[in-house]
Amino acid sequence: MGRIRFGVAAVLAAWAAFAAGGEEVKLVERIEVAPVWAGCPVGFSMLTCSNRQFLAFYGASRAMTLAQRDLGTNAWTFVELPSKLGWDSHNYVTMAVDGEGFLHVSGNMHCVPLVYFRSERPLDIRSMAPVHRMTGEREKRVTYPRFMKGPDGALLFTYRDGSSGNGSTLWNRYDAGSKAWSRLMGQPLFDGQGLMNAYPCGPVFGKDGFYHLTWVWRDTPACETCHDISYIRSRDLIHWENAFGKQLALPIRLGAEVVVDPVPAKGGLINPGQAIGFDAQGRVVVTYTKYDAAGNSQLMNARCDGGAWRAVQTSDWNYRWDFSGGGSINGEIGVGPVEVEGGALVQGYSHAKLGGGRWRLDEATLKPLGKAGPGRQWPKELGRCEHPMKGMQVRGVSDLAADPETGVSCDGFIYRASWESLPANRDRPRPEGAPPPAKLRLFKMKAAGGPEALGATR
Repeated sequence: MGRIRFGVAAVLAAWAAFAAGGEEVKLVERIEVAPVWAGCPVGFSMLTCSNRQFLAFYGASRAMTLAQRDLGTNAWTFVELPSKLGWDSHNYVTMAVDGEGFLHVSGNMHCVPLVYFRSERPLDIRSMAPVHRMTGEREKRVTYPRFMKGPDGALLFTYRDGSSGNGSTLWNRYDAGSKAWSRLMGQPLFDGQGLMNAYPCGPVFGKDGFYHLTWVWRDTPACETCHDISYIRSRDLIHWENAFGKQLALPIRLGAEVVVDPVPAKGGLINPGQAIGFDAQGRVVVTYTKYDAAGNSQLMNARCDGGAWRAVQTSDWNYRWDFSGGGSINGEIGVGPVEVEGGALVQGYSHAKLGGGRWRLDEATLKPLGKAGPGRQWPKELGRCEHPMKGMQVRGVSDLAADPETGVSCDGFIYRASWESLPANRDRPRPEGAPPPAKLRLFKMKAAGGPEALGATR
């Protein structure tokens, strides 16, 4: 896959989704964590559970590293796992806690055998053990690991088996009692039949009780071969239907019954340029990018209307992001979901050439009515690059266990981990070698009127 890396402008636009416009977020405490790898952008993760907080990252030596602290203290415990990062920005690290409190960690994979660790004691990284097996089947070419909680609270794990242009999406379910994984579905969710593979976005749980999921198909490792933005939904993540209630057989393959917009290959559609949102009536709105008749890149919004998908060109940009090739590249356009804020529809975006911002949208037409408010006002420290080397960009992650609507963690605070790295370089080493390590920092914040930190320092 040509993984796309977006800069801080896109991240800041995404944070605005957490709350109504204009709400100020104040910095309570900045906590130093550790020196980290800065040669290429690669995803870290953070998770808060009970009274303990965890970070998963690649340290200065590129080793997959876990850190934990008790909330209210700045004393970190570190454990290095036997897995080392190269220059591949696909190889992020992610984690989850199951219903019994055991920590699960997976990452550093791009079409390689499963890398998977599990703790032997609840909420304790010092007891991590290599497992590297779930069901034992189709685990030799793994990419894009993701943990999530299912409708029944069970821990789920999804990943791609295969390669870009030739892969299948598989889902596993964990039984905390037996400490065993099994397939969630009898078939892969998507199967490109050796001709393509799906790049999904979501699932996103809606107020209608459905999990909503979109994806694009991609024919080869070259990112310009993405095509056919598509959509399905499910109440249990096992049985799936299209937007009009038709039950679908698994695995799902390319077909008109699930296509939102049949954008052709080289038509401006790209896998990270998709988002799932909802209008004021709770109807799903699918966001994606494609080229217009003049060949310019545009943000599109599509919604079901009268038994069919209706696509609207929301942007009017006079610029073409002419992406191509394989490997991780730097994103020039980022799209956010359509959201309801203060009774109005808003949507955020970022644009490397034209700037970023947020629109107010007309409910009926999904066209911009003007600029929306700035959303949450975040501390400037979060976007400040402090690395001495030129060309560094700020990266960041939020708490995986935070409330999805407010971003607030279980202790009532908002957390963000931040560091810097060089931009993507198509997953190749840089001729000048690796830069000095960056500093991983944790920012503890509260919204205006939120809880006060007792004894917190700046």
